[in-house]
Amino acid sequence: MFILEEDNNDRDYVIREAEEDDILSVMNINRVSLPENYSYSFFYSILKSYPKAFLVAEFDGVVGGYIMSRVEHIFSKFEKLRIKRAGHIVSIAVLPNYRGKGVGRALLLRCLEALKSVYRCEEAFLEVRVSNKTAIGLYEKIGFTIVDVAHRYYIDGEDAYIMAIKL
Repeated sequence: MFILEEDNNDRDYVIREAEEDDILSVMNINRVSLPENYSYSFFYSILKSYPKAFLVAEFDGVVGGYIMSRVEHIFSKFEKLRIKRAGHIVSIAVLPNYRGKGVGRALLLRCLEALKSVYRCEEAFLEVRVSNKTAIGLYEKIGFTIVDVAHRYYIDGEDAYIMAIKL
């Protein structure tokens, strides 16, 4: 079970819901930060469908990070043969010059809270490259656990851990 514990009153950024005008900035962050990229229409459809779980971190008017999620009905990652309403963290990224400030953690915590309180999700899950030790460490500190491995998940053939958390 995760507990929302944002304590960044002195941070130099604001976490807010993304707006349509943010999509090009989000796409840029995605292209700079991650090898997996999405089309404008993909970002737009998630923004319109799940606006409370598509967030950006803004630094003096500049979008420096984002997280986007959607809601799915899946077999529970924790209970065999149970269908659950789950939040799928599709993508999270922070520009290199804004890393190390707790931005990813703040985005993730706010998103999980929205998935739980607004979209009534019971669980959340994500995929992460097995080589991405920094992200795995962040997810584990928040309460995610590795529940499975998706072999050759990424286009370059790298495996992904599937990590999940009860909300």
